[in-house]
Amino acid sequence: MADSKPLFSLDGDPVAAEALLRDVFGIVVDEVIRKGTSASEKVCEWKEPKELKQLLDLELRSQGESQEKILERCRAVIRYSVKTCEPWVLVGRVSGVCTQLHSELPAPFSRSPSLLQPALLRYTYEIAPVFVLMEEEVLKKLRELVGWSSGDGVFCPGGSISNMYAVNLARYHRYPDCKRRGLRALPPLALFTSKECHYSIKKGAAFLGLGTDSVRVVKADERGKMIPEDLERQISLAEAEGAVPFLVCATSGTTVLGAFDPLEAIADVCQRHGLWMHVDAAWGGSVLLSQTHRNLLDGIQRADSVAWNPHKLLTAGLQCSALLLQDTSNLLKHCHGSQASYLFQQDKFYDVALDTGDKVVQCGRRVDCLKLWLMWKAQGGQGLERRVDQAFALARYLVEEIKKREGFVLVMEPEFVNVCFWFVPPSLRGKQESPDYSERLAKVAPILKERMVKEGSMMIGYQPHGTRGNFFRMVVANPALTRADMDFLLNELERLGQDL
Repeated sequence: MADSKPLFSLDGDPVAAEALLRDVFGIVVDEVIRKGTSASEKVCEWKEPKELKQLLDLELRSQGESQEKILERCRAVIRYSVKTCEPWVLVGRVSGVCTQLHSELPAPFSRSPSLLQPALLRYTYEIAPVFVLMEEEVLKKLRELVGWSSGDGVFCPGGSISNMYAVNLARYHRYPDCKRRGLRALPPLALFTSKECHYSIKKGAAFLGLGTDSVRVVKADERGKMIPEDLERQISLAEAEGAVPFLVCATSGTTVLGAFDPLEAIADVCQRHGLWMHVDAAWGGSVLLSQTHRNLLDGIQRADSVAWNPHKLLTAGLQCSALLLQDTSNLLKHCHGSQASYLFQQDKFYDVALDTGDKVVQCGRRVDCLKLWLMWKAQGGQGLERRVDQAFALARYLVEEIKKREGFVLVMEPEFVNVCFWFVPPSLRGKQESPDYSERLAKVAPILKERMVKEGSMMIGYQPHGTRGNFFRMVVANPALTRADMDFLLNELERLGQDL
């Protein structure tokens, strides 16, 4: 039985503190690993917000609670959270959360980094020698996969921040005086990206003071790929309006359709106009590990910068996001450095080039490189390649099964692991010519989403897209998924929607 005295009384008691940590770790093992992978557990224990607030007792009070109570709270937090580490989790079958572009595994090499990394501030070599060298090596490997023999980079807190860094670097590269003089040193700027781009591009433009109007939206074809001819047109239009083009952001693996922009053609445009080329490969970058499928990113070696999230398709622990640069002029440090004399002294007894903290906006950082490094050590490049190829193969299996079943309609043939489709309930089959068909079909996915979440059987994302009404987007990324899970997905949708 855990001690019932308030936890503050454990201050200065290392034996009691160790016992508490062991108890917490035991809860994690029980709730996340044992129960989290059990076929008898749900993907989530759905509660309405009002009820959940009462169950968790979220109020912060002046008096501390006992160790026993705190352990109960730890267990409750896990119990009522969505089980993102599962391939599915549903009653009677192992399954998982397939609504987002990342997935986590309970495997030791995926979870261990969170336990291994102490609270180190990662800004100089002297404070974090292991992780400075580790990050350097991991970034070098990622750059090699892109096709660069040299360059720079940094791990960022997510792909959105990686994209924002790229915009800031491109602006500084064009107008270095803006670091000192700010926006008054700049003419009206224009950056270009596809209508299918990630929302962080517009957020970044707003955050950096460029304004969302500076983002020129380039048309995409029916498969969601940027049209290079329209990019050319948009650049000419921006120049005619008095703006200065400085950046093109291509996407390798769009969020909804999983489209890969034509990088070679986009690179040609950037080269002709002298523009920085950034590739948001947060979702699709891991395809570079596959000899079979890496052709989807042909031309990425011509980019100036690349954002890549190993926490997505490779299932490294969230968060694990890298910004890679072809630049060798120390642009990151020139753009972001402040030369704080109490941290980055230039007369240290070791090579101060290893003090990488001045290259980033943050000061202290988590050692996100450890997650990918340990996973790579455990699986090897070949193991990670198999993981990518397996996801493609399973996505193809799901596509073929959808084609066989009545009531399932593909939005389009996927080229990645985003499988988009409609479930057409019995009452709508054969009624495509009805004037309200599209409107009624668009209401099906939200109803089924509510049913699956409240039953705890699945969690599949849905969304509209352009003129298309709501459809399901199955992201086949978790390596624990099997063909049986794909069969269950389709069977479960049929079961949940048979009365619609």
